[in-house]
Amino acid sequence: MGAGHSHPLYLARSSPVHRLPAEVKIVAAFLGVVCVVITPREAFAVFGGYLVLLAAVWAVARIPAGWIAVRSLIEAPFLVLAVLLPFTEAGPFVEVLGLTLSEPGLLGAWNIVVKGTLGVLTSLTLAATTPLRDLLLGLQRLRAPSLVVTIATLMLRYVDVIAGEARRMRLARISRGHDPRFLWQAGATARGVGALFIRSYERGERVHLAMLSRGWAGEMPRLTDAVTTRRHWLLGLSPVVVAAALATTGLLTA
Repeated sequence: MGAGHSHPLYLARSSPVHRLPAEVKIVAAFLGVVCVVITPREAFAVFGGYLVLLAAVWAVARIPAGWIAVRSLIEAPFLVLAVLLPFTEAGPFVEVLGLTLSEPGLLGAWNIVVKGTLGVLTSLTLAATTPLRDLLLGLQRLRAPSLVVTIATLMLRYVDVIAGEARRMRLARISRGHDPRFLWQAGATARGVGALFIRSYERGERVHLAMLSRGWAGEMPRLTDAVTTRRHWLLGLSPVVVAAALATTGLLTA
């Protein structure tokens, strides 16, 4: 797996958060999301505390808030349900800006929006501070199923190859008069997708045979012997302790 494969969500910085082992950040992100999920939707101040905690992590990691905000728009299409809930749920009803809205629907919409947004922000923070290669190393150290790690590793290695081949096939079709804007040329596009699938499948077979000939035993070898220390865990999980305290406060005051 080449070190040059990176993802567009990674933001290269020199910070304590970036230097933490990937497995520590994966566990911290997972536990942080769990704290958000178990927080009652009526604990409005607690959700504000989660946002402040994330902002503190961004400050330490030197991640601009604008960078996070732009990329968090990826969740916008999934919030349609939240917009509809206040209009479709049953009563009691309240008046908001001249509109009659369902109070349970408003709470349900708030629950979806705030928890979904905090989950996306946490995921973006993990992605911004951890290269994909390190994420795979972290999953390997956390004893994730070897098949999952292997598939993700090969996907990372060959996604650029397959995307490049798709671009070359598209240019070849256009140079021969293909115009994908016309509906009646959808058949040619579908055949191109089929050909790309067959080529990718054949490449996968060749790669698998090459791996077997080199002693492949069913799981990825250890790519590093670096040791995660207790200090790493203490530093990485310190925000989780704060998140757990916030979640406990929300459960007790609900």
